[in-house]
Amino acid sequence: MSFTAPKDWPKDGEIDLNIHDLPHESSTTEWWYINAHFTGNNGKAYSIFASFFRKLLKYDEEKKELIYAHSITWAIVDTENKKYYANSVVDARAPEIGLERIKKGEIVKDNRIRKAAIEMLEKGVVPYPDRLFEGEVTCATDELNLQFDTNSFVKQKNGNYKISLFDKEHDVACEMELTPKRKPIRHGDKGVVYGANAEDMFYYFIPRNDIEGSITIKDEKIEIASGQAWYDHEFGRNRDEEKNKEVEITKDVAWDWISAQLENGTELSAYNLVENDSEKTLGSHLILIDKDSNRKQITDFTFKAVGENWTSTRTFQDYPTKWILEAKNEGIKLEIEAVFAEQEFATVISKPAFWEGRIEVNGTVNNNKVKGPGFIERSGFGALDNLEEFFKVVSRETIKSVDFVIPHKPNEDKLSELVSKKEQKHYIDGIPPDIYGKALIEPIRTIIDRGGKSWRSYAALACCDIVGGNSQEAIEWLSLPELMHVGSLIVDDVQDKSDIRRGKAACHKIYGEPIAINAGSAAYFIGQISVYNADIADEKKLRIYHMYFETLRAAHSGQALDLYGLDYMMDDVVENGKGDLLVQRSLAIHRLKSAAPASYLAKIGAILGEGTEEQVEGLGLYYDALGVAFQIIDDTLNLKGFKDGLKTKGEDITAGKITYPIAVAMSYLEKTDRKRLWEIVQLKTDNLDLISEAIALLDKFEVLQKCTQEAQDIVNSAWKIVDPLVKDSMVKLNLRAFSWYILDRTY
Repeated sequence: MSFTAPKDWPKDGEIDLNIHDLPHESSTTEWWYINAHFTGNNGKAYSIFASFFRKLLKYDEEKKELIYAHSITWAIVDTENKKYYANSVVDARAPEIGLERIKKGEIVKDNRIRKAAIEMLEKGVVPYPDRLFEGEVTCATDELNLQFDTNSFVKQKNGNYKISLFDKEHDVACEMELTPKRKPIRHGDKGVVYGANAEDMFYYFIPRNDIEGSITIKDEKIEIASGQAWYDHEFGRNRDEEKNKEVEITKDVAWDWISAQLENGTELSAYNLVENDSEKTLGSHLILIDKDSNRKQITDFTFKAVGENWTSTRTFQDYPTKWILEAKNEGIKLEIEAVFAEQEFATVISKPAFWEGRIEVNGTVNNNKVKGPGFIERSGFGALDNLEEFFKVVSRETIKSVDFVIPHKPNEDKLSELVSKKEQKHYIDGIPPDIYGKALIEPIRTIIDRGGKSWRSYAALACCDIVGGNSQEAIEWLSLPELMHVGSLIVDDVQDKSDIRRGKAACHKIYGEPIAINAGSAAYFIGQISVYNADIADEKKLRIYHMYFETLRAAHSGQALDLYGLDYMMDDVVENGKGDLLVQRSLAIHRLKSAAPASYLAKIGAILGEGTEEQVEGLGLYYDALGVAFQIIDDTLNLKGFKDGLKTKGEDITAGKITYPIAVAMSYLEKTDRKRLWEIVQLKTDNLDLISEAIALLDKFEVLQKCTQEAQDIVNSAWKIVDPLVKDSMVKLNLRAFSWYILDRTY
């Protein structure tokens, strides 16, 4: 060992479970972990894991005692039905603890997410799916007896372990007794490992335990017919024992960990721990146990993820579902695959989620064929620390969804669907696929593939989750908002004679105006495929379908009014000062063009998530507010960017457009100034002095600041309506942070 081990750690030789199963006074972080794989009396396969955590908070100088926080994470895996029942319950003081850590800058890097988290925690709650313990939590020091509200882990007098778990909300439970069939095994370097918080830990495990008991899923009680369990215990993190203070966490780490119970009677456990910033390996251990409990430590091995990642639509974290574990000198090569992808565990305990799921192992050990079940935990890799990174992943997944609806090179079925429907193949007789691609698919995909903010696409998924639905089942809906939006962009650019879209040449500049207009219009109707193919009830599908065309009518009405412009009002406004009416009509255009589509997409999500009518309407109104605020901020930034010497040069003034800040200014300016401002706008000038003069007129009454404040007020008022309608959750926290992302944008 390269450090002085605490006095209460195991010495060399066999581990005395009567001592070391108990909590360790020297430890600031400690957990007891169990996983199991079994067949029920119904013939179906299940798995389960549970982690009981104890963490030192502080030393109470007055009471001369250590103060701990406790939490538990556990899940039941229904392999046949591909269901993952996750449950996370945290200390009743978690809101207070979280606030203290956030305000110290220890967690949450993104300012907007931090602000949203503080707002939620100050209500005395934690973001769902985490919940607070409601009952008593105790952790005995003279025996292994963990009582965490409705969950417990107790060592029996006969040396067996009994675990009881109950989640009232999801109506799932477990009652299981473990009988050890192996002696305790040291992990790492004689039991010493580098821990998840960059600390020294002691780690031992019992890799095979017979089990008996039952689980309950909803109203079905399932007796365990056969199976095996795994037990881990880890404790550590040195502290100044004299002052009882914690060591500062200095590293941000990530890891892959596996346990596997093979059918030939052997077990193995391996992990890689890496430092995120440097990608430096902090610990890498493979322990192989034979059927006689003999331990073999292997250092020359690789354990890596392979193949494509699966992306969670709740957190937009990427996770592998396949791994290769190989130690050539030991004749070990194992192919590892998740029984299904959707085994993400969302919790604030692990920023904001980790993947822990059942896997199947196939390959060789000592060159002999082996197979068996196991668990993998993957945590910390690719954590999205800010909303910009988050929406880059949303954009990437949106493009994947579009690939399904309108691929670059459609096969016969997909081509028939794009033209009409799969069953009507006579409509594609004589159509050369390559020419169809150049005439219709390429113009649309050229803009989509550049990627955008995709916040409209996220609306549907977020609103599905926020009302209690499963957005993973709605991932194909990501394409609908993007096709609707890009269709409008392509046509708008022709109408506005814009040269640039998403950083490159606009569609009509590449393909010509006729093809661009047709492609933009077609994008609206291609989006209908998402509705047509949706695996939902016909009544729900019809409602979404009607809403889709209602939204298109609203958006095109707004575009018509925007194209017509507000010039027809200006003589009267300049002469008589009817700025309020001008503001009202400017807002109406924003509401129709931007807010109506955003509102519709939010309603789709809430409907797919089985939200109540009140939730559907409330979220619709909230996204309506976001849409209006987005456009007000866009108008404001166009001028503020010029004022601040940033990229934009007041293009709206050069275009001679009556935008929202101009309309607001007309409500405050005297007649002479109104006249002068209108004169400059009419000139459609790119003269910097004249643009500066126009903005100076706005500055007389701090119009840009007023517009920014109004956008904030619109969103905050809408939030007050939706806030009580939906549960405080991670998705809700992200949605709140996103509102500030909309409002705080800068060029």
